[in-house]
Amino acid sequence: MTSLRTLLPLIGLWLGMSLPGQAQAAHVNVIELDNQLISPVTQQYITDAIERSEADGAVCLVVMLDTPGGLLESTRAIVKRIMNARVPIAVYVAPSGSRAGSAGVFITLAGHIAAMAPSTNIGAAHPVVVGGEGGPMTRFIRRMKRESAPEEVVEEAARDPMADKILNDTIAWVTTIARARGRNAEWAKQAVTESVSVTETEAVAERIVDLIATDVADLLAQVEGRTVELAGTPVELHTKDAEPVTLPMSKRQEFLAILTNPNIAYLLMLFGTLGLVFEFTHPGVGFPGIAGLICLLLALYAFQTLPVSYAAVALIVLGIGLLIAEVKIISHGLLAVGGVIALTLGSLMLFESTDPNVQVSLHVILPAVLSLAAIILFVLQRALSAQAEPVTTGAQGLLGEIGVASTDLAPDGTVFVHGELWNASSPQPIRRGDTVRVVRVEGLHLQVEQH
Repeated sequence: MTSLRTLLPLIGLWLGMSLPGQAQAAHVNVIELDNQLISPVTQQYITDAIERSEADGAVCLVVMLDTPGGLLESTRAIVKRIMNARVPIAVYVAPSGSRAGSAGVFITLAGHIAAMAPSTNIGAAHPVVVGGEGGPMTRFIRRMKRESAPEEVVEEAARDPMADKILNDTIAWVTTIARARGRNAEWAKQAVTESVSVTETEAVAERIVDLIATDVADLLAQVEGRTVELAGTPVELHTKDAEPVTLPMSKRQEFLAILTNPNIAYLLMLFGTLGLVFEFTHPGVGFPGIAGLICLLLALYAFQTLPVSYAAVALIVLGIGLLIAEVKIISHGLLAVGGVIALTLGSLMLFESTDPNVQVSLHVILPAVLSLAAIILFVLQRALSAQAEPVTTGAQGLLGEIGVASTDLAPDGTVFVHGELWNASSPQPIRRGDTVRVVRVEGLHLQVEQH
């Protein structure tokens, strides 16, 4: 009897582990984009989350979205992956105070379920031509043309074939997405053409999103029993009792996401420039040049994910050039002032966006520009001063040195110079004890003259 009592728990444990009915508890994967630009980094994050949710049998994937916008190509890739996902995806603009701006509009419309938290907004999806026809310098030139041109050519001058092509393509794309998900295609078109934006209550009333949820638990409770289509097949959602599982970014993705911050990218560019300037003025040190090159390469990686203005980059390069010229050319500070102004203007115009989140903060620009200008001027001044000083070491350091003839020089003999005895020769006879001056060094032999 005792042995039977001992075996019963073991038998029960074995049966519990082997019964096929004991399935893993239902779960919902959750990812969060907290005020992040849509870039190749966020694209990879969302794609990995979708693939994992398809593989681990998640009931659905919740994408908590808060973004000011981002790259059109990355947005297209994300939307394409969502539209072809084999797991239901709920795009949730949250938490309160968040927004789905620009690229976020397309991602929200593409979700099988679209939801918003209280005090959020969605809209302003007009596409921006990155680093191309829409730059500030180009816009300034077009404005000048419109102001000076007759009325009959104003419309023609304002046209931008590349921007029109992108705009028309984007309109067709967003309309298709909205219709595929049964949402308001007319509003989606206006979000692209007129940059309209609405609150969460307006979005529900106009059939832009499906519901308003206070948090993820409320969202899962509200979508319980809803039916969505996956590859043309209706799938009923059972999310009420599902456990939310957060999928964080990998360390690599977190690092790359930090790089795409406009302020970080801007500072990396300045640090890289400063490192190279120091290396060029102090050759052989090594570390500043290596560190500067690494910073510049990281900045270039970030720039390919941000709407960079090449006119602004040219202004920054011009500003650095003027600061360097100030050290070599006497301008009484005029070149330095011009360099600081060019650096400041270039920094303000660096990223082509009206969104403060995609611009360099003025609190970063002013200290960075003034510090960079001061360091460059100081380093170059010291380097040029050192180069202008006469050589005091080695054979060249003996030129012009004064010594004493140790023997008669007629024409050869020895002299005592710089604390050392040297073989020397002179075109004119020099008597022992006379003062001599070194005029030329030929290996270990000195040419001297009477001083």
